[in-house]
Amino acid sequence: MPRAKNGAVEIEYESFGDAAAQAILLINGLGSQMTRWPGEFCRQLAAHGYRVLRFDNRDTGLSTWFQPGESYSLSDMAADAVAVLDAAGIAKAHVAGVSMGGMITQAVAIEHPDRVLSITSIMSATGAPGTLDPTPEAGAVLTVAPPDPTADFEAFLDFQVANALVIGSPAYPWPEGALRQRAADEYARAYNPTGSARQMGAIRADGDRTERLRKLSVPAVVLHGADDPLVRLVGGEATAAAIAGAELRVIPGMGHDVPPSLYDTFVSAILAAVDRAG
Repeated sequence: MPRAKNGAVEIEYESFGDAAAQAILLINGLGSQMTRWPGEFCRQLAAHGYRVLRFDNRDTGLSTWFQPGESYSLSDMAADAVAVLDAAGIAKAHVAGVSMGGMITQAVAIEHPDRVLSITSIMSATGAPGTLDPTPEAGAVLTVAPPDPTADFEAFLDFQVANALVIGSPAYPWPEGALRQRAADEYARAYNPTGSARQMGAIRADGDRTERLRKLSVPAVVLHGADDPLVRLVGGEATAAAIAGAELRVIPGMGHDVPPSLYDTFVSAILAAVDRAG
């Protein structure tokens, strides 16, 4: 697979669809690999006539991992996204991100506006006070360490499935066994349990983006689940309120995940942002 470079950091990425078509860049969330944008989803989006790119954020998957004591910023992660565009030969792209990926998407639009055609901020927030407060049960998903997979792999998988169900979409369940298989596949591809804490540090250090978002003049769609317990609806509402002209789409029964039964909803939101860009 190709790799992009941002200084000493190498970013693993993958492209779907016609290399000459207009590009859509997908950015994933905290501690999650680019495979959280499943190949099936990427191909579905590409089938509408676009080149679709996904990548592993730094400290995740097959991209460069960092060491204890090291840190980086959300701006660094936004620069990684731009490095992917550079490596792929793309001047401008429609950018969509989920959760932390939505925050990186916002940072790309703020700091690299000449590279962005539209943005779709999904299950994300501005970082303003009160917009990143999960329910206690969902918050535990971010703070409780999993069992050691080398000691008890089945317990590790049980833990991952249980966490996914806590933050998932109550009206859009996953197919039987799919979450367990996803956890096993992700472990087999790359397992870096310390990366999430450094990524969370980058989120916290970036603070409140509200005033920076108010200065944007980019077509934007904000998609959020009404039943998201991890980044609650107030995060999406604040994002849409901060970006001039943004469209807010609230989905009843959607939580903090991308189950197969919501692929059409996500594709529709991204393509709506594309259409807004003309």
